[in-house]
Amino acid sequence: MPSPGQRADDEAQQANHGASPAQSDALVIDDPARTAEIPRQRDNRAEPDPATTDGEQPDETGAEKGEGQAPPRRRKRRGRRILLISLLVLVLLVGGGVTAGALYLRSVENDVERVDAFEQVPDESRPAKEEVAKEAMNFLILGSDTRDPANTGGSRTDTIIVAHLTHDRSSAQLISIPRDTWVHVPKSSDGRNGNAHAKINAAFAWGGIPLMVQTVESYTGVRIDHVVVIDFAGFKEIIDALGGVEINVEEGFTSTHSVSTPDGRRQFNQGVQTMDGATALDYARERYAFSDGDFTRIKHQQQVIKAVLDKASSGGLLASPGRLNSFLRATADAVAIDQTLSIVNMATELRHLRSGNLAFGTSPSKGTDMIGDESVVVPDTVKAKALFDAVRRDAVPEIVASI
Repeated sequence: MPSPGQRADDEAQQANHGASPAQSDALVIDDPARTAEIPRQRDNRAEPDPATTDGEQPDETGAEKGEGQAPPRRRKRRGRRILLISLLVLVLLVGGGVTAGALYLRSVENDVERVDAFEQVPDESRPAKEEVAKEAMNFLILGSDTRDPANTGGSRTDTIIVAHLTHDRSSAQLISIPRDTWVHVPKSSDGRNGNAHAKINAAFAWGGIPLMVQTVESYTGVRIDHVVVIDFAGFKEIIDALGGVEINVEEGFTSTHSVSTPDGRRQFNQGVQTMDGATALDYARERYAFSDGDFTRIKHQQQVIKAVLDKASSGGLLASPGRLNSFLRATADAVAIDQTLSIVNMATELRHLRSGNLAFGTSPSKGTDMIGDESVVVPDTVKAKALFDAVRRDAVPEIVASI
């Protein structure tokens, strides 16, 4: 399985056609989730792709070769990629085991892969932090699903989350940005791509992690402090190490894209149930069974994240050293983070944070629409601007009210 860096290299060669900047100026926040075809850039003008799917909802199809150039390839790592940034933060520090936990986490941290997330982001393009929010922290969580059968064009940034940690570390708000959100993508560092309106995840194909950081900062006006790269395929190992997680299925449905059943189908009945890793992965992956497609999938992924945090911080894991070690090592093997993020320091700061202190939401939109021949998510620029203004100011009540 490719590492996040390798996937960025692959994606730089796999971008689809988009629409021209003139078609969508009104849809983009002047400064501001997952995927139909990624637009391909040529001479800073996008062209329609006749292979794009219809407008019922954004879809994921194979990407064509483009001209993007990703950051330098990082060292290879075995295992699948997943991030739940708070997992390592929470588990060892429950019940006051800070010293022993920190020592063990330091050894685990040595195995975590590092990525260059900010080196190619122009300083002059980056938003400044508000004085009142200087102690708050903002993470950009990027994820994909390398085992999704519908993902025929290689891994893409299927998940985009801005995670805001308050200045006193008492709570966190995780805001998913739908991957088909139509935004302005800045010019890539090599000057060959970008400077056009496109689906937000085109930034990853055109310029890897740095261009995605720059695009999200431009879209939201929020300065990103740290980046974590994930792969939802890694949920299986993490959840199995926890002994399964409890999920409340609000409405029964049939997944038609299972990678762990013989016929590719799995039935989910309404109600609370314990899911193993393979089942939870199918639950978090499915989108075709829902009228609003990716929006429901985002909600399900948020449910799984919360369930994992609940199970990891429940205290039972600490009573089983073998399970604890398996869980932490599986997580460490699956994480890729930026060069400056310290897991140990974060663990110490966030030892009191629990899932009850987390709020999940989605960047406001007006639903889907067609731009040219592409089905896109149209951002609600007024509501999105208010939400991310609140994030910049660390105004938690306003953030929670907006999501």
